[in-house]
Amino acid sequence: QVQLVESGGGLVQAGGSLRLSCAASGRTSNYAMAWFRQAPGKERKFVAAIRWTYGSTYYADSVKGRFTISRDNAKNTVYLQMNSLKPEDTAVYYCAAGPRWLSMVESDYDYWGQGTQVTVSS
Repeated sequence: QVQLVESGGGLVQAGGSLRLSCAASGRTSNYAMAWFRQAPGKERKFVAAIRWTYGSTYYADSVKGRFTISRDNAKNTVYLQMNSLKPEDTAVYYCAAGPRWLSMVESDYDYWGQGTQVTVSS
């Protein structure tokens, strides 16, 4: 069983930065970890993914060059560094753990955190 706890969300002005954290408990070493987000009234969408073992990453086009996903194996924590934030980045951000491959498909992920709110003001 894997448990995920997100933190680091908040209110920031456009152009600012935030770093989200996802603390994982349980066996995650063979998993890919990902961040998804859900804006009000919209479907949840993929943001970024990373593999624990190799550190390989994958990003949605909308965040490429602005967001960076990383992991700290010793702390069993995944991070999402978000720079140059835009109002359209406003959403609840969810951490997920799942397949052994990098995937942007929500149904591939088995475990989810409770989400953390990110609000970007213009």
